[in-house]
Amino acid sequence: MGALFGYYAAADDEDAVRAVVREDGQPTGTGYDSFVVKGVDPVVELLPAEVLITGRAADAVEADPRRGHLVGMVGDGEVVSLSLTDSFCDSLARFERAQLGEVARAWSASGVFDTRSDPNGLTGFLEELAALVGRAAARGHRLYCWISM
Repeated sequence: MGALFGYYAAADDEDAVRAVVREDGQPTGTGYDSFVVKGVDPVVELLPAEVLITGRAADAVEADPRRGHLVGMVGDGEVVSLSLTDSFCDSLARFERAQLGEVARAWSASGVFDTRSDPNGLTGFLEELAALVGRAAARGHRLYCWISM
């Protein structure tokens, strides 16, 4: 089936853990503002998009302690939750939506995907992520991604 990636907003790292370490028997992410995709890993595939949107060098993004920080895990890693950088979320919240297509085209050609990805699909992903960022910012929340193998 492949990995699923659930991008979601939570108040803080503690709250983010509750999205994956469920004591209520509900599926991962239930009750959180989120969306699920395939093929956009927050550490590997998202890096070029973050560089393009923030204007930060890849080395600076990779050195950010919030990038891919493990905040929660189920079992032996069947589901993990990672944080996204605040700088990426802040930049995406302010980013001109009309330019997301340009970012998606550059991102699809970045070589991070096994094959050249569909820029329209990546534009849709960025639009959905930007909407999630906007709602999270209004509530003072941060962004995370759960990964289910």
